[in-house]
Amino acid sequence: MVTLFRWLFRVTVALVVLGVLAFTLLTWFASRSLPDYEATTEVEGIGAQVEIVRDHSSVPHIFGKTDADVFFALGYAHAQDRLWQMMMTRRTVQGRLSELFGERTLGIDRLMRRLDLHTLARESLDDQDAPARDALESYSAGVNAWLAEVNEGALGRGAPEMWLFRQAIAPWQPADSLAVLKLMALRLNAHLDAEVLRARASLVLPPERLADILPDMPGEGVAALPAYAELVPSARPSFAEATSRDPLFPNPGTGLAGASNVWAAGVSRSAAGSTLLANDPHLGLSAPGTFYLARLELSTGGVIGGTIPGLPLVLTGRSANLGWGVTSSYLDDLDVQAEEVNPANADEYRTPEGWAPFRSRDSIIEVKDAPAVTVRLQWTENGPVLGPEDFDLGQIRPPGHVMSISWTALSDRDTTLTAALRIMRARDMEEALDAVPLFVAPSQNLVLADRNRIAMATLGAIPDRDPAHQSKGRLPTLGHRPENRWRGVKPAEANPVFLDPEGGVVGNTNNKILDAPFPDHLSFLWGDSQRIQRWQFLMQGREIHTRDSFIEAQLDTVSPAARTLLPLVARDLWFTGEAAPEGTPERQRARALELLAEWNGQMNEHLPEPLIYSAWMRMLQERLVRDELGPLADAFTHVEPLFLERVFKDIDGASIWCDVQQSEPVETCDDMAREALDEALLQIDARWGTALESLRWGDAHEAAHDHPVLGGTPLLSWFVNVRQSTSGDDDTLMRGRTRGTGPNPFVNVHAAAYRGVYDFADPDSSVFIIPTGQSGHPLSRHYDDLGELWRRGEYIPMSLDPALARAAAVGVTTLMPEGSTP
Repeated sequence: MVTLFRWLFRVTVALVVLGVLAFTLLTWFASRSLPDYEATTEVEGIGAQVEIVRDHSSVPHIFGKTDADVFFALGYAHAQDRLWQMMMTRRTVQGRLSELFGERTLGIDRLMRRLDLHTLARESLDDQDAPARDALESYSAGVNAWLAEVNEGALGRGAPEMWLFRQAIAPWQPADSLAVLKLMALRLNAHLDAEVLRARASLVLPPERLADILPDMPGEGVAALPAYAELVPSARPSFAEATSRDPLFPNPGTGLAGASNVWAAGVSRSAAGSTLLANDPHLGLSAPGTFYLARLELSTGGVIGGTIPGLPLVLTGRSANLGWGVTSSYLDDLDVQAEEVNPANADEYRTPEGWAPFRSRDSIIEVKDAPAVTVRLQWTENGPVLGPEDFDLGQIRPPGHVMSISWTALSDRDTTLTAALRIMRARDMEEALDAVPLFVAPSQNLVLADRNRIAMATLGAIPDRDPAHQSKGRLPTLGHRPENRWRGVKPAEANPVFLDPEGGVVGNTNNKILDAPFPDHLSFLWGDSQRIQRWQFLMQGREIHTRDSFIEAQLDTVSPAARTLLPLVARDLWFTGEAAPEGTPERQRARALELLAEWNGQMNEHLPEPLIYSAWMRMLQERLVRDELGPLADAFTHVEPLFLERVFKDIDGASIWCDVQQSEPVETCDDMAREALDEALLQIDARWGTALESLRWGDAHEAAHDHPVLGGTPLLSWFVNVRQSTSGDDDTLMRGRTRGTGPNPFVNVHAAAYRGVYDFADPDSSVFIIPTGQSGHPLSRHYDDLGELWRRGEYIPMSLDPALARAAAVGVTTLMPEGSTP
């Protein structure tokens, strides 16, 4: 027995030692890819010395003799810190993920091949102006210079993930950057999912009830639309479960597409006598995050703000004299069509003139550990044909048809990058606005502020729809009907511009900005009906604003939805009923109602009321819609405040949702509210405990910055994922959009990917922040060093003063022309 014990002890010790050695070796290999920020390197592709000064937060401040050299250095810095992210972005848009991940990502690759965005980007390259082409070429050369340095110096393949997924890395090309912009358009688009969901719902609901669950934004309404079954008579209801989306899928789905806040105050509304601008684009959270902070010293002056790895561009930021910020405009720039296939010839489809052949070609997808897959790509006159598995189109596709899309981002003459670079280089308001007509996709609302003026303009091509369009762009239609086909795009003059408004403040929270009849409208779908209410209150609540008041508004966590819904839903439950003994559901309900009665709607991470309110409203909506929608109710993953408001105000008879059709008794809305609260409290008890006063919203509403590839891997997830307790919710200005599904539907998965506040009375007092860190390397101290500041609502300085950058620099990288002497 003693001998056995000794051998077991020796084996255990040996295994521990081997494990430690393996971990040490792995860490050493991974650390080889950490860049040295304090280095002097000779590179090919620059004309003179370039400095990359990384300040105390690792924000690169790039100084060069020419713009070309500065863009080269930006590409070099992006590749140093975010190489894996850039390669994954490129693989996604090319439809080449399956070369790394096998059959798991085959559906994504099929979709991207069908959209063919990378080909369209290559074809758009010649349409850029000369400065844009120079920037693209210089940026690509900078990325490739770092790739060459990695290969020559055996620097751990440039990123630790490269050791796990060993594939050759192709040089970066100018078209790759244009493709990144097109992929952004896909990530921000909400209309394809919305059309599919509306079509599915219209097949099981009468029009008046469809208007309840998918309500129009408040304001002048539109005429009732025909049902999808009338537009496409052979369509039938589908109760199939919606496809769950892989973390690598390039569109997050309903309710999780683009969002943002941006606003500006003019001189008359600013305490310091110059303009102010605040911007916080909302995107899906990940580690590393989407944005990368940088400062570029260009021939037109210094610019600083949020860049996206892969693009030679400050997308949101400021120069010495101009600030710019963006939000998703929700412009309806996409339509879905059902294309009838010729039953006698599957290679033809119906057009207004009769049968016509699909334009088609084959594309081969290489799949790791599996045979290659050949995909037949098809296009109609309306656009590319998508598969039935793409966006769940198969659930609304009528027999004998395929589904195609028309979308402005499918332009092969896309000058969006040229427009964005001109805005970044603009010296004043007029120069920036002159670039607006060149912007194609993604559609954005651009807010500008120079030292004296403010403006907002909607960017992006607007489809020219026929006034007789059968669904007004809200539902899929038959593609061969002439009235359903686009007539091109509208002239640039159709894009709304708000210049120097009388009230002195302009802004957008993805809310409805234009109330015009179809087809002169922008959209029927908008991304916000709640945040705008709070924003208006905060902007109008004081005569003049400061940088600090803009920060306060950006970090505001009051939920307008909670303040509206609780008095409606709980009006007949508060302070009613008899006292109940401890430990009973009645007593727990009374305690919850007492807490909510004293609550002011603050979605603060340290309070219990936000969790009680959120669980209650979620359960209430689930109970209301499950009876009518059945399995389709699973598609409504987030509480729609306008729906609950309609039901409890009984607008157009909406209170009928409260009655369970399949039960004999007639349930009232008070019955549903009471039962939903009891069930919500049971769910809270099962996960977070019965002591309501001890609950914390932040325990449920953790921000999940997950690594898209390694985030679900046991053990590695502890190193690569970032978790933060956060305030806010779906409807607060400090937005923290919840996941809406899974064991904890309240996880924060979509929030501010960047925050910036620019004060032109004292530009160097401007501030910005991102939610994780600058580096994409999990072993870097800059992987998540900004995350705690972001969580607490703090910022870092946004200064163009080179002395400040150098004063506390973590390193200065000097790039020398090849063959020169330092």
